[in-house]
Amino acid sequence: MHIDPNTTSPQDSYKLLTNLVLPRPIAWVTSQNAHGVINLAPYSFFNAVGSDPLYIIISVGNKDDGSKKDTAANIISSGEFVVNLVTEDLLDAMNISAANFPAAESELAAAGLNSAESKRVKVPRVAEAQASLECILHSQQPLGIYTLIIGQVVMFHVDDSLLGDRLHINGFAPIGRLGSPSLYCRTSDRFDLPRIPYQQRPDSL
Repeated sequence: MHIDPNTTSPQDSYKLLTNLVLPRPIAWVTSQNAHGVINLAPYSFFNAVGSDPLYIIISVGNKDDGSKKDTAANIISSGEFVVNLVTEDLLDAMNISAANFPAAESELAAAGLNSAESKRVKVPRVAEAQASLECILHSQQPLGIYTLIIGQVVMFHVDDSLLGDRLHINGFAPIGRLGSPSLYCRTSDRFDLPRIPYQQRPDSL
């Protein structure tokens, strides 16, 4: 079947895209408004896009009235945010934080979580997260009904239990996002597939 996005509704196109491009990592973003309220919200339009410098992207949808969500507004205003990674023990708290909280109420407190001081940015991180990325805003731009945020990672926080030799990460199994509206996956089922150099391909011998 061929499906032309020009002939489907935005809702159906969203369903197709998010059910085909998967699994997607979850950016559990802490940001802070001018009054000091900590906002915490999950986004699965997220990934790493550069290592030198270290860049990540997050795409934040607008509110129903077309205005920017608190996450995007806070990041653009302060120039700072933290991406916390979601492991299975934090899944219920992440789900609570996904609700449409008013700007004056912190999802962090509602989810029963604690904040931890960051090192390079003023925005705190989630103390219970095994891994967090402190970020400064590199740039932002409107992208349809979304705001594309490009952030530069300026500090890593990694639980000591995950660190192996030469900074290898062991035993880290963040939750991934699958299809809309509420499907997720575990990343604990893994396999290793070493790359084969061009000269060692069977058909090149």
